[in-house]
Amino acid sequence: MNIRSHTDAPLGAAIENWTPPIVPDWDVVEGKYVQLERLSAEDHAALLYRSFADHDEVWDYMAYGPFSSASQYHRWVRDHAALDGTIFYAIKNLQTGNWEGVASYLRIAPEAGSIEVGHINYSPALQQTRAATEAMYLMMSWAFDAGYRRYEWKCNALNMKSRKAAQRLGFSYEGVFRQATVSKGRNRDTAWFAAIDAEWPALKEAYAAWLSPSNFDADGHQRESLGDMTRLVRASEDPSLPSRS
Repeated sequence: MNIRSHTDAPLGAAIENWTPPIVPDWDVVEGKYVQLERLSAEDHAALLYRSFADHDEVWDYMAYGPFSSASQYHRWVRDHAALDGTIFYAIKNLQTGNWEGVASYLRIAPEAGSIEVGHINYSPALQQTRAATEAMYLMMSWAFDAGYRRYEWKCNALNMKSRKAAQRLGFSYEGVFRQATVSKGRNRDTAWFAAIDAEWPALKEAYAAWLSPSNFDADGHQRESLGDMTRLVRASEDPSLPSRS
């Protein structure tokens, strides 16, 4: 219930028995379709570069890249995998056996119960696969199970694929921060999305139903879309997207 002060000002709901969650401490997690492992230049950079090679478009909305050589990408991974406050993971598609993507936790604020998923970069081989969705499910699942209250997704407001992905995955649209930053010498407006802990049980159920083998026909086509499953959970829709994204 909301509490008012002696001046009768609304102060927000009290949070009982609040304990800040831990900073992500896991190194490897494996699902049915994907494995995530703490990103290492020695273990993953060359293999990831091979998956990204000749697909410079995957770097369009990233603050870095594309990379002209495997050694250049190796240096970037070496320098960034150890950054304080950002925890990177390499993503292995278990169907192909290849390392095909990267994602991270960042803006980790246990005292607020808030954490962001970002630096998401999927090679074309990983995009629009069950492995791609399960990777996001596993990262979100850990965060809420650990006790985080808010799970954020932010992207370049011009990146409509990312905005559509956020909504499909069950994140609610929260608006656009205009002129939020400068990226590669260009203005970047940033679109904000988030899911909160009260929504997690229903989102978890939606992910389980979508990832179930019974949701796919013999040719691998989905019977029900995840976006349809998460629609009733989302608190708000991105007005720039079709209503059934």
